[in-house]
Amino acid sequence: MSLWQDFLEWLGLRQQPEAPVRRSPNDLPQPVYKKVSLIIHNPHVPGTGKTLNDFLGWHDPDRLTAEFIADIREVSYGYANYAIAERLLVNDFPLKQDGFRYTAADYVRYWQRRGGFHQPDAVDYYALLEQFDMIAKVDSGTIDEFWLFAFPYAGYYESIMAGPGAFWCNAPPLLGTGDASRRFIIMGFNYERGVGEMLEAYGHRAESIMERVFRNKRGQENLWQRFIRHDQTHPGHAEVGNMHFAPNSIRDYDWGNPTPVATRAANWLDFPDLDGEPRTANTAVWGAGDIRGHHKWWYRHLPHVRGAAGGIAYNWWQYIVDPNLVE
Repeated sequence: MSLWQDFLEWLGLRQQPEAPVRRSPNDLPQPVYKKVSLIIHNPHVPGTGKTLNDFLGWHDPDRLTAEFIADIREVSYGYANYAIAERLLVNDFPLKQDGFRYTAADYVRYWQRRGGFHQPDAVDYYALLEQFDMIAKVDSGTIDEFWLFAFPYAGYYESIMAGPGAFWCNAPPLLGTGDASRRFIIMGFNYERGVGEMLEAYGHRAESIMERVFRNKRGQENLWQRFIRHDQTHPGHAEVGNMHFAPNSIRDYDWGNPTPVATRAANWLDFPDLDGEPRTANTAVWGAGDIRGHHKWWYRHLPHVRGAAGGIAYNWWQYIVDPNLVE
């Protein structure tokens, strides 16, 4: 037991985690398998014999990727299965929109003094599209999406969408890519951080996509707006919340708030039956303040069963994994 859990026990607030509903295999949709191009910008630091992540003591991007893939498979109840179809290790820094490119020596100096990083920070996505032949790979079916892995100040969005009819995906759509055969997403990850932050980046992708799916639904028909309710915005009517706000959060990232709150979050485990009464819960249920714990708890509550109503599938994961299914 952690010190935080000991503290909650002392306060009398520690609770048992929610027990997921046991679904029949016939309730669950068929798993999907998506092919990823993993592009790791991890240049060597001259005179050290080390790559940037090793020299600065950061994480191994391959380990982070493996754990992230396993987490997504787990929390989607086996539906979302990503596989690395292509792994590209790049001994260089990506190009910025204004043509700037770091050298390893300059970057390390800026990091060590915590200042001096280039502005504007934004990466040149069109240079990446061309360099890695992204549209051709999507058109051929060899790749479904791209995961960029780099360092702080790489200039990546957490996610961005390209292709015909691309829409906001926690970033403006990549214009000029409508000649691709289908939509695709480019994720941006940071090996200075952990799996929890990867889950958050993917979660903001999910939020953007589900907002789009339900954009024409109003009132009680907009189940997405109901799903993300938390006590700060809907006092006494909290449900699951969003990436930044647990049911009882009072500010962004307040996942460790021990204050008990009445929430209908557990009802989403019975979806599409949402008629259960609220239950009192606190941070012990959704990870005790741990970013990875909270985000996995949040994902597990996303509807993930067969069926549909009002033209929207009961399996929300299908839209999150494949934006081409969003009308």
